[in-house]
Amino acid sequence: MKIGIIELIVDTVSQNWVNSLYTAHFRRQFYGIVPQAVSVWCRELGHQVFYATYYGQKDPKSLIPDDLDVVFISAFTQASALAYALAKLYRREKTLTVIGGPHATSFPEDCSRFFDIVVKECDKDLIHKILRKEFDPPVIVSTDRLLTDLPTVEERMPEITKAAFSGDKPTLTSFVPILTSVGCPYRCDFCMDWKNKYISLPRERLEADLRFLSRNLPNTLIIYHDPNFAVRFDELMDVFEKIPENRRNRYLMQTTLSNLTPSRLQRLRSTKCIFVAPGIESWMNYSNKAGVSGKTGEEKLEKVIHHFELLRQYVPDLQANFIFGTDADNGKEPVELTKEFIRRLPYVWPTMNIPTPFAGTPFFDQLYAENRIIKALPLSFYYRPYLVIQLKNYSVVEFYEHLIDLYALTTSTAMMGKRIFARSASEIKVIYTVRAFHLRQELAQLRRVRDMLVKDGEMRAFHEGRSNQLPEFYHQCFEKRLGRFAGLISRSDRIPVLSTETEHNGSTVSLAGAELKEGENCEV
Repeated sequence: MKIGIIELIVDTVSQNWVNSLYTAHFRRQFYGIVPQAVSVWCRELGHQVFYATYYGQKDPKSLIPDDLDVVFISAFTQASALAYALAKLYRREKTLTVIGGPHATSFPEDCSRFFDIVVKECDKDLIHKILRKEFDPPVIVSTDRLLTDLPTVEERMPEITKAAFSGDKPTLTSFVPILTSVGCPYRCDFCMDWKNKYISLPRERLEADLRFLSRNLPNTLIIYHDPNFAVRFDELMDVFEKIPENRRNRYLMQTTLSNLTPSRLQRLRSTKCIFVAPGIESWMNYSNKAGVSGKTGEEKLEKVIHHFELLRQYVPDLQANFIFGTDADNGKEPVELTKEFIRRLPYVWPTMNIPTPFAGTPFFDQLYAENRIIKALPLSFYYRPYLVIQLKNYSVVEFYEHLIDLYALTTSTAMMGKRIFARSASEIKVIYTVRAFHLRQELAQLRRVRDMLVKDGEMRAFHEGRSNQLPEFYHQCFEKRLGRFAGLISRSDRIPVLSTETEHNGSTVSLAGAELKEGENCEV
């Protein structure tokens, strides 16, 4: 069979040089491991496979042939509208359409309106069953087996080369993704991994991958896609240290501050960790990932700042992840504390996220029960700067004003200058300058939404729950982002079907195996 596999990393064509540069060098790093695994599994069966990642090139459909027997599409929820439009085009060509990835896991019923097969969780055997046409569309399928057997880096090299290299050569920002574990010991109510317990993947496989990269791509960066890297820190470092120090690849990862105790930091440096992105989430009593024993407010701020100051002595590049707008946030204090963090630590890149309810999480269930989800908003708007819930302690206009305040400080010329002078590596200076310019574009979007909320009564009524009519503003945004594909998704089709509202008119199949897979979502 002739099989296409396309992973949608972004939802629209890059429209200016800042977006083009940003997506080409930074968004590309988010390509997934499991879509590549699906490609490998199909190739091993003897099929003709065409694999591609879409990160803002001119036309996603041109990346793979038209005359396919099966097309697998992986998408984040942000790119769901583009995925749906592509599915319509492939269906016209009589191609079997399959969707997986984070979006399919969260919103399978909505996906089933457009795709023949929706994959929530997958493994090699399930992919084989799809190719043998053992399922009658429309159907939602999922495996119950633990996903612990993924192709090696060597087996994935054809896909890695296409996704991350320029021609056949890695670039300065080429990343090779690896998983060392699945799941997370924390139970953050907003996270899709909230119910997946932490499981280490085979250490022998990890060592083999590291040795392959040290021999063949010694200067290429590794990015670990673990939901929470190095929970079993010493065990993992023991594997890293089996590689001679002068042959170790530099790596990036995200974890919690509680994993990065002072006694462990020297091992991070010696194993060539160059980037850490801990989750702080909130200064209030919302998350314990910062490892500060229940401290909140200024006391938590000081402890976190001290930890980052120590961490910088061992890791050259740092990022802090925040969420603003949780039910624990109230008034100006969370904003002012974050601004203080930014001013005092210019070498730490701050990422401001907003509360987003993904189905299957306790956060979604709570907000749905409280009727606080804006149900008519298309799922492709489930990312910043678009607010899809009604906040507990802020009006929608207040929220945007505070978020604009944070963005304005982060992207100010003064902070950009401090950030550049606080860093020694020239490539890091370039990277964060580009990130700042990209964030300025997000700031412009925030101001546009805020201005519409202030002057447009229909828009404000929609966000305050007094109207279920999707404002024209969002229709126009939807159509601009999809471009020539917009006509494929009618205005009525843009309104999502949430899983708790209706039952799928097809069927759901769960393949028997061990117990429910506690690991990475299927990113086919």
